[in-house]
Amino acid sequence: MSKGGSISDEEWERFLREAGAGSREAPKEPSARARMVARRLQEDPGRPEGWRTHRPPDPRKGRKAWYGAGALAAAALLVVALAPGRVAGWFGGADGSGGDGTPLAAESTRPTAPPASGAADQRPTVRHPFRGSPAARWADGAAGIHLPEARATGWMSRAQVARTLTRSRDFLVAANLDPGVLRGQRPTRALALLNPHQRDVQDYVAAAFREPSRENDPLLLFSRFAKADVRLAGDVVKTRGRITFREGRRGAVEVVSDVTYVYPLVRAEGGSDEVARTIVRRETVMSWDDPARVRTEPGTLTLLSYKSDATNGGCDNDTGYFVPQFADDRADTGSGDGPEVDPYDRSRSLDARLRQADRDECGTATRT
Repeated sequence: MSKGGSISDEEWERFLREAGAGSREAPKEPSARARMVARRLQEDPGRPEGWRTHRPPDPRKGRKAWYGAGALAAAALLVVALAPGRVAGWFGGADGSGGDGTPLAAESTRPTAPPASGAADQRPTVRHPFRGSPAARWADGAAGIHLPEARATGWMSRAQVARTLTRSRDFLVAANLDPGVLRGQRPTRALALLNPHQRDVQDYVAAAFREPSRENDPLLLFSRFAKADVRLAGDVVKTRGRITFREGRRGAVEVVSDVTYVYPLVRAEGGSDEVARTIVRRETVMSWDDPARVRTEPGTLTLLSYKSDATNGGCDNDTGYFVPQFADDRADTGSGDGPEVDPYDRSRSLDARLRQADRDECGTATRT
């Protein structure tokens, strides 16, 4: 990695150590709780063309409703509310890990069924924020994102693919686990890895952080909380997911990530030890293009698609921050009107989850 917004290995290693350690502080913003699904779909993938054919996307092009056909780049955000009475623990064991608390093996392939439920009397605490959750057995931070064995693909050698897979995970860490980003700061390290010539994504990011809205929502790509309202309960974010890769257009290496992040949170003002969890599942498709054939900068990625499904992140929320609900919030607002979903179920694809959702209703989570 040498130029074009790239970051040295030393800088990344220092950053990843800090992100892995997490932070006891976290997430600023006003509160918003209502019910609605917010999604953003882009018709134009904004994928840079070859050197001789590149041109910026036409800003006059409209957006297709919900799922476009074919290989169009898409961005979607589904927010799921909590079901009152269903947020107690689901697993036995003092730490909520289920039985002997043995950590799960890495997820190298899609599971065939959701995690089983158990005793509903294990509630999370500040000391054990994942108690009662399948995430109690998940890995911490970047360790929960499985990387496959590298092989020569497209324009890259085996060693280059291995490096690309690591950099792809670095992007996920910078966007979803960086303690500063979780506190609402700008995701500078993640943004530095985005192809500066991908005009539609650059415009989206600029608008999302200048004036968040449903159309330009930073939560589509980044996990952020309002530090004036909530903070992380402890130093750990649990993760589970995997990265795969394939050859793309013009010999590019396309990297697909499907990862679920579990954020345990407490109120920022203190005086309460109640723990609420926000669960975010993201699927991101990244293209690492050959700079000799595509207009890009070495060491940067082109986003082909990005989709999110958030549980307990706030319905009808266009603040630019996830807004978790606590017990008294749920008493005021009730549950969502949409279909029931299990946020820990990774046996179904994210596409299937999003297709199930009603655009005008907030879904109901069966557990957090």
